[in-house]
Amino acid sequence: VTFTLADGTVIVIPLGSGSGEPSAENNKIYYTTSDNTKLFPKTDASLYGAILISNTYKDGQGILVFDDAVTKIGGYAFSNCTSLASITIPDSVTSIGYSAFSDCSSLTSITIPDSVTSIGDIAFSSCSSLTSITIGSGVTSIGVWAFSNCTSLASITIPDSVTSIGDYAFYGCTSLTS
Repeated sequence: VTFTLADGTVIVIPLGSGSGEPSAENNKIYYTTSDNTKLFPKTDASLYGAILISNTYKDGQGILVFDDAVTKIGGYAFSNCTSLASITIPDSVTSIGYSAFSDCSSLTSITIPDSVTSIGDIAFSSCSSLTSITIGSGVTSIGVWAFSNCTSLASITIPDSVTSIGDYAFYGCTSLTS
């Protein structure tokens, strides 16, 4: 990606990493919103392991594009994004951090890819519209309060790979039946 500043300075940000090019999709996060508008998540590069270089929303689809593969969804990255309805986490992500998606009250379903090994504390807490969760087979730990107060969640399948579930992980999931 090439940027030309007002003073004529040219900045080039290469896509990919020095250890080989990532999958074309590993540097993108796709999303939709309940109000069909652009989402404004936290942009600190330390939250994603890559630098956010563009955020577009067109024809009902949002795309966050990063300069390299997204390796994590860090603490509070999408918390309180109340219009976030769906999100596609790239398969280069290995961890979902503390309160990463907490209070995303319009989020209805989430698929956690097999590459993710840990779901952090309070990661999806108070996602009151969340009805469906698919947890990938790489997940070994689910943090404290991770899915607490997901009041629309009716069922969840926890893969055999999970060896640790934190206290109150499903506290207040009043619709949870299986």
